[in-house]
Amino acid sequence: MFQLDEGSYLFPAPEYALSDPNGLLAIGGDLAVGRLQAAYYEGIFPWFNPTEIPLWWSPDPRAVLLPAEIHISRTTKKRMRKTPYVITLNHDFEQVIAGCAQRQEGTWITHQIIEAYTALHQLGVAHSVEVWHNTKLIGGLYGVNVGKIFCGESMFSRVSDGSKYALIAFYHHFLRFGGKLFDCQIINAYTASLGVREIPRIQFLNYLYQYRDQPLDKTCWQKQTITLPKTEETNHFG
Repeated sequence: MFQLDEGSYLFPAPEYALSDPNGLLAIGGDLAVGRLQAAYYEGIFPWFNPTEIPLWWSPDPRAVLLPAEIHISRTTKKRMRKTPYVITLNHDFEQVIAGCAQRQEGTWITHQIIEAYTALHQLGVAHSVEVWHNTKLIGGLYGVNVGKIFCGESMFSRVSDGSKYALIAFYHHFLRFGGKLFDCQIINAYTASLGVREIPRIQFLNYLYQYRDQPLDKTCWQKQTITLPKTEETNHFG
C-alpha cells in the first residue's frame, strides 16, 4: 500500500493494489478536486470511514454495467408504463448526495465527501439524477463522468423502485449519447439484479483507457428532464 504525496496528485498503478483487503491501493492525501479527477482518470476511487484518513481503491474484479446488459424485469416494465414520477438530470445534486448519505449504508458519505463531490459537480464532472413525485424527491443517484464512462457512487430510494428508475432512465439517456460503460465499483445483490456483473480489473482498465479521453456531447449533461425507455426500447435489454 502506498502513502500519497501531499504535494502531488500522482497515483500508483492500479495493479499494485492489495488483494486483501481487495483493491486497497493507497492512503492519505485529501479530496481536492484535482486529486479526485486524477483518481477517476486512473480507475481509482476514495472510500473510507469518517474516522479514517482517505483510502484509495481499485478492486479486482470490478463491477460494471455494459450496454445491452441492463436487466429490467417484466414487473418493472409494467410499472414503468404507469409511473407518475418525473426524472431529471442535474437538477439538485446537493439534495441527492444528502439523500444517499442518510441511508444506513451511506455513513461513509461525510460532510467532507459531500463538499468534495459538490465541488466536482460545480465543475461539470459529477452529476446527479433525481426522481420526483410532484415536488418531493423520492430517489436518485450521483457519480462522476470520465469520457464515455460513468462511475456511479451511490443511490438512494424513499419508495419502491425509486433508485431503480433513476438508474434505468439515466442509463438509457447515457447510451443514447454514446456512453460505453457504467462503473459500479463493487457488486451487491441489488445491482446484480439489474444486470451488473464483475469483470477483471484489467478489462475494466482497458475500457477506461480506450474511452476516458472521448467526452460525450456537452448536451448530455445539461440540466434536463430524462425519460424511462418505452417498452419497445427495452427489448434489447437483458
